[in-house]
Amino acid sequence: MDNTYGYARVSSREQNEDRQFIAMQDFGIQKKFVFLDKQSGKDFQRPAYKRLLKKIKPGDTLVIKSIDRLGRDYNEILEQWRIITKERQVYIVVLDMPLLDTRQKERDLTGTLIADIVLQLLSYVAQTEREFIHRRQAEGIAAAQARGVKFGRPPTKRPTSFQEVQIAWERQEISAREAARRLNVNHMTFLTWVRQ
Repeated sequence: MDNTYGYARVSSREQNEDRQFIAMQDFGIQKKFVFLDKQSGKDFQRPAYKRLLKKIKPGDTLVIKSIDRLGRDYNEILEQWRIITKERQVYIVVLDMPLLDTRQKERDLTGTLIADIVLQLLSYVAQTEREFIHRRQAEGIAAAQARGVKFGRPPTKRPTSFQEVQIAWERQEISAREAARRLNVNHMTFLTWVRQ
């Protein structure tokens, strides 16, 4: 019996995948048959995607909400599409782009050509968007740094008892770990302060 599976992806743990799950449910796929990755689309080294590839067999159908949910690297999207449709002989349905529905067996050569062109165009757009996101992010960070914004945790302030504890450590009266415990920091922080 041929099965239908869904694949959903969000770029981070904070993003919400509900929109994709609702689209899959509307298509008739139960949530237990939807594979979800909460990871960047820069490559296909994703755990749920790998499990999905092991599960699908010829005649099955893979449903994705949009091509950028599959990935964001132009060449890799085209390669994965080829592996799924040609090697694995699995149908793909892209919900946001009905032209990208490989179940249409009556499609003639012109229809196949149009679908291939659309796939390449959408893959290109997905990768370009990823590059724009990185560029905007880098520009935002640079602008914030120019305004004096500091990233990361602020440095831990040395307690007033630091010098007293440091002297005891230098005299080898206490270990670095004991010095850190007395200052209520970890021993690496203590050793960093000593080197400064």
